[in-house]
Amino acid sequence: MTGNGGRIKDYFEKEKMVINNLDIKAINMVYSVLVDALEKKKKVFTFGNGGSGSTASHMVNDFNKALFKGSDNVFNFTCLNDNISSILAISNDISYDDVFLYQLKGRLTSDDIVIAFSGSGNSRNIIKAVEYARKCGATVVGFTGYDGGKLKKIANYSINTNIDNMQITEDIHLIIEHLLISLFYQNYGVREYKKRVLEKE
Repeated sequence: MTGNGGRIKDYFEKEKMVINNLDIKAINMVYSVLVDALEKKKKVFTFGNGGSGSTASHMVNDFNKALFKGSDNVFNFTCLNDNISSILAISNDISYDDVFLYQLKGRLTSDDIVIAFSGSGNSRNIIKAVEYARKCGATVVGFTGYDGGKLKKIANYSINTNIDNMQITEDIHLIIEHLLISLFYQNYGVREYKKRVLEKE
């Protein structure tokens, strides 16, 4: 048995520190953006590289599922990571820097929302897609770590972990994603349930 107890405790302490220092107002603002997307049937595009890409995909899984069984309240999320054929073709024939930008062209409108996950906030393919989204007039939400990089500066709304640790940054991003969907379950799931009960009475 190795003596990793101190390292394990330190990791968890850093997680708690980041959570305690998160900008609650920023999270609430992103929640409001998603409320608007739900109620106005806006399209939402998510993307990221590596572990951030996994969170972007996970978010689509959570948000595209109906908030309440039989509910008409559904999101329209698309993850740009999830078509491996498109990603490989764009990377091979054009450039990996364009894998997200190319998929947004001809699809993104000023009414849409883009959610970009980037630990560093500086990934070239993320920044190119976000810059294109801003030119289109779309709303950009950026999830970042470290100092937030360029993404934090150019996003309309930003959630930053403010820690120089990629693993903890990715942990916290997924926690926030789960927090956001849990708020919808609480606020909309209950509403749908009460509505259906009243309709039966």
